[in-house]
Amino acid sequence: MTPVLHTERLTFRPYRPEDEDHFVQLLRDEEVCRWMGQDRVPEPDIRTLFRAILTDVYPQQLFDVWGLWQEEQFVGHAEVKKTGNVDGHELVAALAPPYWGRGLGTEVVRGLLRHAADNLGLKEAYGMVGADNAASLAMCRRLGFRPVRDVVDDDGKVTKLLVIATTEPD
Repeated sequence: MTPVLHTERLTFRPYRPEDEDHFVQLLRDEEVCRWMGQDRVPEPDIRTLFRAILTDVYPQQLFDVWGLWQEEQFVGHAEVKKTGNVDGHELVAALAPPYWGRGLGTEVVRGLLRHAADNLGLKEAYGMVGADNAASLAMCRRLGFRPVRDVVDDDGKVTKLLVIATTEPD
């Protein structure tokens, strides 16, 4: 079961039905999609995806996925899930643009790393960051992510596959 997590300023809360409009608004945002390396999709498709989180992902415990909240404000989305790029788990984080540049991305990733280590028993985790996403790549470097390889999509877009230990070395 996806737990509620807390960091200094954020609550990671499993989605509830009443969160659907927040989720849709985030994934309809052109800038968010651009930096996540996704194409914008029609709103009905995003609503279907949200409902699948509630009806499939949570009941089947497929992976952990949260809405991110700062007090009562929805600020973004986070996941820890198996990745098809390597044999391991990927950290996913997306913040709404009004919350960029406040250190919340770093806080989200640190919270996900703590969950990966403490609750999932993972020794390392991966991230996928668009090669042109300078801000996220800089954050990943500061946190200690190391490059693994570049993944090139059919359209030529390059995504950096990165890895990090979930705990400090002994």
